[in-house]
Amino acid sequence: MSKVINFRIPEDLLKKLEIVSKETERNKSYIIRKALEYYLNEYMDYLIAINRLNDKNDKIISYEEMRKKIEKV
Repeated sequence: MSKVINFRIPEDLLKKLEIVSKETERNKSYIIRKALEYYLNEYMDYLIAINRLNDKNDKIISYEEMRKKIEKV
């Protein structure tokens, strides 16, 4: 189910949004939704990476070890 939210954006960002909307022939809501999905997915990956880097119990493996694991798959 979709929910409606309201927010303010700077005018320069709105102009960019309007340009992308026209160029892609998509409505602004679609572009904002896709941009937010992309950002949140990237940010979640970032948080996982940071948590793993800070985890003293998470074994760091070499490039060679990773290549061997990938080749087995």
